[in-house]
Amino acid sequence: MRVTQSMLAANSLRHLSQSYSNMGKYQDQLATGKKINRPSDDPVVAIKGMYYRTNLTEVEQYKRNLSEAYQWMENSEAGIEHATQVIQRVRELLIQGQNGTNSPEDLKSIAVEIGQLKEDLASVANTQVAGRYIFNGTKTDSAPVTIDNGTITVDMNTEAFNVEVSSGVNLKVNINPSNIFGEDLFITLQSIEDALNSGNMETGDELLEHLDNHFDVMSAERSEIGARYNRLEMIDARIQDQEIIANRILSENEDADIEKVITDLTIQESIHRASLAVSSKIIQPTLIDFLR
Repeated sequence: MRVTQSMLAANSLRHLSQSYSNMGKYQDQLATGKKINRPSDDPVVAIKGMYYRTNLTEVEQYKRNLSEAYQWMENSEAGIEHATQVIQRVRELLIQGQNGTNSPEDLKSIAVEIGQLKEDLASVANTQVAGRYIFNGTKTDSAPVTIDNGTITVDMNTEAFNVEVSSGVNLKVNINPSNIFGEDLFITLQSIEDALNSGNMETGDELLEHLDNHFDVMSAERSEIGARYNRLEMIDARIQDQEIIANRILSENEDADIEKVITDLTIQESIHRASLAVSSKIIQPTLIDFLR
């Protein structure tokens, strides 16, 4: 086959174009820090990257769910703590009211404070987190307790409110509100208030026993949510480990080895200069150059 000047020139230009393409690839890797910038660069890396990125997205969603679960549990625990403090105060007032030295006016003053504590409990029962009532089961859009001129109406939902905190793991993040702010508690408080207002404290010991029972139920509910909170922290630690692993695997799959890329780019630049030098000797000569 006869090799012509045009064939040599075309081959040189094709090789120069390929050299430019290689340098462009290395420069893109340096600029983005990624092995590939389009799926066609390496389909295997691209497919694995899609899978790893999906896994990382799931982990990040679980972290957001964990944050919501923490909010519910911490606010629920705070509500129980406040309720126990109120019950303790009511117990002190009831014992004080049973003292036979109190005048009717003294008993009515105690009743007024208990009435305020009762309404305070009702307001705590209507606690909201991100616009949702946390003490009304799955009916998070409606208040569980209604206060109307001192009259308290309780309409609570006790269904479990679950949050998916890991793959296939749904954790209950609310408490049973009837154990903390149930109708029986408000009936007991109202009975204490009525007894103090009437000045008849014959049922004081019985009411005191009811209060102690409510306190025991609150303590048991607090212990139960504490156990679930401990489990939530364990799941949180595992999710954090999964996020670290997912980020590492994604990095190993997609991130470029910068030191290697710099070396390859330097070598390619040297090859490109050599190619330019050789091509200039091939393409430059013409018939006029020989006739000079």
